[in-house]
Amino acid sequence: MRFGICVFPGSNCDYDTLYVLRDLLKQEAHLIYWYEEKDLSQFHCLILPGGFSYGDYLRPGALASKTKLAQRIYNFAEEGGLVLGICNGFQILTELKLLPGALLKNQNLKFICKKVKVVVENEKNPFLNLSRKGEVLTLPIAHGDGRFFVDERTLKDLKEKKLIALRYLENPNGSVEGIAGVLNEKGNVLGLMPHPERASERELSSEDGLIIWQSIINYLKDKSLPF
Repeated sequence: MRFGICVFPGSNCDYDTLYVLRDLLKQEAHLIYWYEEKDLSQFHCLILPGGFSYGDYLRPGALASKTKLAQRIYNFAEEGGLVLGICNGFQILTELKLLPGALLKNQNLKFICKKVKVVVENEKNPFLNLSRKGEVLTLPIAHGDGRFFVDERTLKDLKEKKLIALRYLENPNGSVEGIAGVLNEKGNVLGLMPHPERASERELSSEDGLIIWQSIINYLKDKSLPF
């Protein structure tokens, strides 16, 4: 499988993600820089990693979403390609309107960096198909603007269409109903605030992040899966 990791000025989890995919999971993975004119159709899955793209100026993800690379990511997703946005990547995906809602300042107005427990709400998608509904995963978070917010109408829509992928067991940032990750309606785009690339080795005290990476690989290998 061929993964593309999209790098913007200020991305800081790009090499972590590259290491997990290329060195741990033995997948073909490449860094894609914002200034490159590259055909994204050669990739099976795009990853938007964490960090502080463009220094979070204006608001997190706003400037990155205006780049040519972001427009190509948008087109890739609209054509059905898999896209995973982690932390700042999630913020960029909401700015692109590939995912609903917005990521606001944490409720306590402080940067939060710690391990949290998240519950799998929907396992029937390309990103969590090797997990079980209700399964609890331990993943780290590191963000100042991670409070997921949608209006009541959109929240109702997310629930009815089962687009909530992950919830915090204990809500660390004030996200509406503890939402930690959401899917788009097609199910080919996932945004989440926790960092699976930082929980993919026993030495880091959690390998729960591997479930996400291995689920993507499993889906790409077996397109007969019912989603």
